[in-house]
Amino acid sequence: MEKKNPIEEALRYVDNANTLLKEKGELDPETHSYTDRKYVKMAGNTLWNGMLFILDTVFQVKKNKKHRPDISDYQRVVGARDKKLLALVNIGYDIMHLSMGYDGIIDKKTCDRGFQIANEIIDRCAVMLPATPAA
Repeated sequence: MEKKNPIEEALRYVDNANTLLKEKGELDPETHSYTDRKYVKMAGNTLWNGMLFILDTVFQVKKNKKHRPDISDYQRVVGARDKKLLALVNIGYDIMHLSMGYDGIIDKKTCDRGFQIANEIIDRCAVMLPATPAA
């Protein structure tokens, strides 16, 4: 099986979340909000999983046999290397994982901010990955 470029794979998560909201998340133009929390939750979880994928790729967060990594594990390793990325991860966790994924916040501006932060995290991680030789 061919290994995919981790940046392209993380962007695929973002694209999948965006497609989900565009195709299934009915937007009320008067309130600038989505009408069904279900699709916001699905999109938020997809976005956050993409962030975990790229963070795991860049930082190789250790998986302990007793517990799965949690946000504090990511905060520790990211914060040791890049404080600006840590701030983005914290914001992303709040918006993508908690507000969108758990709470299903239907406000379009909040969801848009989640996508913006996801792309900023991916961009910041991209410069940390080792360069791959051209084929």
